[in-house]
Formats: sequence, C-alpha cells, structure tokens
Amino acid sequence: MEISLAGRTAIVTGGSKGLGYAIATRFVNSGADVMICARGREALDAAVASIAAGAASTKGGNARGKIAGVAGDVSKADEVKRIYDEAMKTFGKVDILVNNAGVSRAGAFETLTDERMQEDLDQKLFAAIRMTRLVWPQMKERRWGRVINVLNIGAKAPRAASAPTSVTRAAGMALTKVLAGEGAPHNVLVNALLVGIIEADQHVQSAKRANIPIDEYMAQRAKTIPLGRPGKAEEFANIACFLASEQGGFIAGTATNVDGGMSSVV
Repeated sequence: MEISLAGRTAIVTGGSKGLGYAIATRFVNSGADVMICARGREALDAAVASIAAGAASTKGGNARGKIAGVAGDVSKADEVKRIYDEAMKTFGKVDILVNNAGVSRAGAFETLTDERMQEDLDQKLFAAIRMTRLVWPQMKERRWGRVINVLNIGAKAPRAASAPTSVTRAAGMALTKVLAGEGAPHNVLVNALLVGIIEADQHVQSAKRANIPIDEYMAQRAKTIPLGRPGKAEEFANIACFLASEQGGFIAGTATNVDGGMSSVV
C-alpha cells in the first residue's frame, strides 16, 4: 500500500533521533512537510540535513515534503508555544502531531522523589497536553487532524519498579481516549502507539552504559519477544504513517502495541 501525506504538515517532538527521526523521515518521504523539535541543536541540525538529503535523493513515487527543525524543551510551557509558533511560521498549519519526546526512566518506588516524578510528567504528559491544546482548534476548524501519542507497553501492563515512566504513559493512554472521543466528531483522530523493544538511540545509550556491544545488548533483550527479534524504528514509523493518513481514517481511540507480541495485554 502506497501512502501519501501530500499537502499535510506535521510536528514530531523528539524528532532528532530514534523513533521520532524514523517517523519524520517516513512522513517527509510520503509527502508531508515536517517540523521536528529536540533539545540538542547539534543533533537536530544533523537530523534535518540527513532527512533532507534522503528525500532529495529518493526518486519516483510521491513528491517528497520539506523538513525543518526547531530546538526546544517540550517540558516547558513557553518552549512548547515557541515550537508551535515556529511550525506555524514555517508551514502555516499543523495537520498531524506526533507526541514522541521523552525517554523511559524507572526505579524503585521509594527512590522516586517528587521532583523526579514531576520531571517525567512534564516531559511526557504535560508536553503532549500543551502541544495538543495548541493544534486542536485549527484541526477542528478544518475538520481534519491526526494526533499520535507515542507511549510504551508499560502503560497497559506496568511492572514493578517501572515508575515514573509507566505511570506517566498510563496517563497518556487515558488522555488519548479522552481526546479521541472529543475529536472524532470533528474528524480529528487521536491514537496511541505503544513501544516494545525497538532498536533506537535509547538502547544504544543503554548498551554503552553497560559496556556491552549493541548487537549483544539487543540479542539479550530479544529473548523476551515472541517474534524473536527487536523491532526496527522504520517498522514503527510505517504504522505511524498509516494512522496519519487517509487510509487510517476510521481508527480513533486505539492504543496499539508495537512489540512483536511481547505485552501480556492486547
């Protein structure tokens, strides 16, 4: 199935690496104009250059979209507004929002301070709330919009010592359902994608901290996956692209596991 996002504009938070980078790349190659944001300027600029070069070198198929980037910290309300304003200044509208920023942080409950819990809530939950609040009115007015919240499978089946991330992600799943009910009558479709073990920058960094080669690290993690291998960021991006497209036009309020069968909860 060939999916076209021609004429659409997207914001992808946490778009300089990993899943966000893969989603932004897939969107641009499907015709969307995309604004990515991330905290680190160097990684952001490199991602924009790489996606632009890839789009320019790809031949045939859909016309490729444009890519732009803005540095910002989505855990801060004023930064969220600035990112949104930059997207509007650059592209004039936002049709698709992918709330992807944030990494998984976990620890034993008694070690979690208020500050650590609040930091996680600000980076993941409140960032999604604030960014969605900004794009929501224009999506409703045009009667077309897509919001995709990237969560993880701990939102449905949290393990011991998995807070704060599982708590924040569970709240993100509830937010998805609430927004889906409010947006669907206006053709603004809200869904969540729940990450299992997918090869991305976060795992690369974990392997470095453990002083283990990334291939060995991922092979160890894959033992818990019924499919027998970790997922690829591009596979995750393909599902996000489908949800963002006209082909995904009858899907709202879902929380889809992208985990190779790993989660005990469907």
